[in-house]
This record gives sequence, structure tokens and C-alpha cells, in this order.
Amino acid sequence: MAEIPRELQYVLLLFGLLVLPKMLQRFRVPSAITQLLLGIAFGAGLGIFQHDETVHLLSTFGIAALFLFAGLDVDLDGLRSGARILVEHLVIVALTLAVAAVLVTQAAPIGWRASVLVALAIVTPSTGFILESLSSLGVSAEESYWIRTKAIASELLALGVLFVTLQSTSAARLGLSAVAMLAMAAFLPVLLRFLADGVSRHAPNSEFAFLLIVAVIFAYATRQLGVYYLVGAFLVGITARRLREQLPRLASDKNLHAVEVFASFFVPFYFFSAGLEINRAALSGSALLLGLGLAAISIPLRVVLVIAQRRLRLSEPWRQGSRVAVPLIPTLVFTLVLAGILRDRFAISDTLFGGLVAYAALTTIFPAMVLRAPRGAFEIDQEVVLAGAGPAVVPSAPGIRPASAPAREPSP
Repeated sequence: MAEIPRELQYVLLLFGLLVLPKMLQRFRVPSAITQLLLGIAFGAGLGIFQHDETVHLLSTFGIAALFLFAGLDVDLDGLRSGARILVEHLVIVALTLAVAAVLVTQAAPIGWRASVLVALAIVTPSTGFILESLSSLGVSAEESYWIRTKAIASELLALGVLFVTLQSTSAARLGLSAVAMLAMAAFLPVLLRFLADGVSRHAPNSEFAFLLIVAVIFAYATRQLGVYYLVGAFLVGITARRLREQLPRLASDKNLHAVEVFASFFVPFYFFSAGLEINRAALSGSALLLGLGLAAISIPLRVVLVIAQRRLRLSEPWRQGSRVAVPLIPTLVFTLVLAGILRDRFAISDTLFGGLVAYAALTTIFPAMVLRAPRGAFEIDQEVVLAGAGPAVVPSAPGIRPASAPAREPSP
């Protein structure tokens, strides 16, 4: 492979990342898992592309676009509509996170900050990945609403905990970082208004490009603050969505679909790049056993907690509650990000790093197997997106349903 011209290597890489995963969907293997395994094969196996700047740049575009898309999909009014149930859900998530952090602290001598990050990696759903795949799960409009809102609320909580944990080396650092984040949040609406009103009127149809560039810039800014790319991109998405009424073209459905398609092309490079960074020591049998153990404990617990809350609050049958709980299980992106941070900043063992990667893969495969989703599940239907149909319509609040998507009306 090393003797093949570099240009042809990239062509083969594109085929492997964009075509091969589609061929394996018939076996219910999510594309992200195939791309991650390809990264492991090329990195730990062949030693190719490991320090490739082009792959790194494309992977950065992928993770930024994925969290920009997740931020654009945050409906604050929808979150407020189901506030009571979401608050209860967040309390359950926070308690689960606290218990997991304590258990990790007792089991591994890695310090409380690293233990909190490990707990986050275990319990936090990967919202961007879940939102991408939601339209292909075959869930009802009501179920789709709850999956979206619970995933988004959980990730907002996780991002806050991540920020505080990474910046809590000292009170001064935490204070300065908080001020910097607040300054970015205050400046961002001004910047977006300027780009939308002062620039795009002279450059028609440039809103998508502006939005993406701003997301990448803010992603790098938060990376310099020490809280990784995803926080900045997510902040841009939320801000653009909040300004939707004032700047309708900036966060329009057309732009949302464009970001979704852009992410669908570049996210494979992120998973491939994550696989490249996994060394052979992290692929040991003990790491796989650790991942299996974490999955055996965490997955049933997380499913039962969601089902139990819905049973108590909405009198929902257990089987129906599982259709909300199971799609919330994947932690792929968030776990991979946190595993990388733990390896680079906290020098965790290869066994723990590999165990987290194995756990992320197992949680990602689990919904496809349990829900018996059709081929192509957990993927973006790019033809539909490009045609402008977009994802399935979901109600803006529980109990409100479109005529085309009948659903039971809960009483939150």
C-alpha cells in the first residue's frame, strides 16, 4: 500500500469510507463502525495515514459539522414544552453520572477529574449521531420528539460538566475560561447578524458557507480553551437556531439540510481518524473484556431508567418506552472524543482507552440489532435530504401532532 501513489491512496480511501460501509449495511453494521475499523486497520495494521494532515483537517470539518448540525436542531421552545419530564430525566442522568464517577474513582486510580470524564463517556448519548439517524429508525412523531429532546438535554448537561471538569485545575483558570465562553456567546449573535445582513445581501446564497466557517472558527477557539472542537460548533448551531426568526435564511431548513449532507460526507473522516489513533496495545483482550463489561452493566441500566421514568410519568407500556430508550443508547462520538482527551491529557492506560472504544462500538451497534431497523438505518438518506424532504416531521411539543403522523397524546 505504501508503494501506491499518494493520490491513488486518497481515491481508495474515499471508496473505503463512503462505499464499503454502505455495502455492509445489509448486515446491520452502522457505517461509523466500519469507518472506525478501517482506521484501526490502516493505522495499527498498516501504519498508513496516521500523521496525515489532510485526513486530520477533513476529520475536523466532520466533527465541527456534526455538532453544528446538532446545535441547529436544538428547539428551545420544544425543550420548554416538556420541561418537567426533561428536568426529571436530567436529574436521573446527573445521579447516574455521579454514581458512575464514584465507582470509577474506586476502581481505577486516575483522579476525580478523569473519573468524571470516564463517567461522561459511559452515560452521555451521542446527540449528533442520534439526530442523523433518527429519520431512518421508523419511530413515530411523538417518539421522535422525546428522543430528540432527551438526547439534546443530556448533551447540554454533559457539555457543561465537561467544561467545568476540564477547566477546574484552578479557580482562576475556570473563571477566565467562563468569561471567555460568555464573551464568545455574546459576540456570536453580533457576528451572525453582520454576516447575514451586511454580507450575504451582496453574496446571495452564501449563508451556508458563512455558518460553516463561523462554526469551524469557534470550534478551533474552544479547542484552544481546552474544551475541544465540539463545544464551539455546538454553540454556533444553538445561536443560529435561536436567531431563526430574526435571520430566517441563516438557520433555514435548506441550510439545516445542507449542513446535514456536509456532515454526512466529512464525518466518516472523523471516525477513520479516531481509528488511526488507536494503537495495538489498546486492542488487547483485556480492553475488549472491559468494554463488554461496561456495556453489560450500562446499557440495561440506561434503558431501564428511561423506560421506568416514562412508565411512571406517562403510564407508557414498557415495550413502547423501549422505543425511546434504545435509540438513546449510542455514545459513539462523545465516547471517542472523551477517550482521546483522557489518553492525551490524563495518560490513562491502554486497557481503559481500548475498553472505552469497544464500549462505544457496542452501544452504537445495539439499537440496530434490538430495533431490527431496516437496511440503511443509522445513516442519512442523502437522496431525501438533497431533494429537500429532510427528516421526518416531529411535533414541537408533546401532545401536538401533525395530521400525517398520528401519535398518542401524553400528558406531561
